[in-house]
Amino acid sequence: MESYNVNNSLNIDMEKDQETAFDYSKRSQWLRAAVLGAIDGLVSAASLMMGVGAVKPDVKTMILTGFAGLVAGACSMAIGEFVSVYSQYDIEVAQIKRENTRDIEKEKLPNPMQAAAASVCAFSLGAAVPLLAAAFVKMYEMRIRVIVAAVTLALVMFGWLGAVLGKAPVVKSSVRVLIGGWLAMTVTYGLTRLFGSHGL
Repeated sequence: MESYNVNNSLNIDMEKDQETAFDYSKRSQWLRAAVLGAIDGLVSAASLMMGVGAVKPDVKTMILTGFAGLVAGACSMAIGEFVSVYSQYDIEVAQIKRENTRDIEKEKLPNPMQAAAASVCAFSLGAAVPLLAAAFVKMYEMRIRVIVAAVTLALVMFGWLGAVLGKAPVVKSSVRVLIGGWLAMTVTYGLTRLFGSHGL
């Protein structure tokens, strides 16, 4: 009888540990997706602003470009995430029905609206960084420097956060994100400047 109670207690503890690990894994994946969305918004808005700024250097044009990128990108991310997570939701519900499980625990199913809202917030947060950095600087050259500095700092922070959540090497992850962001801004700036000076 005592061995049964001990084994039963051990099984309960193992189930609790597995449940905790599973919940942490899901939470980590959700947070990591939010960090990646913020990096996407940061790089997209900054690249757009610098690309258009290479041809139209006035602050109003750059701010409007960045804002348009923020709105379009956030909407695109929300729709894509909603459709993707809803497809996952339908698959899991169908699987539960095939297994003849009557009780469906809705809190454990993916939430399309929550995923879409998280994507909008994360993308907007990232895209707001270059917008705020450029909004109060009138001189073009100084504005570009401020944008690059602000984006660099944000890339390092987001790269570090993504590495911590994903349990990846922090330095390598941060450097990878930083180089990727710099490359995107450089290519967009260079090609837009080339096309603007020779193609228009």
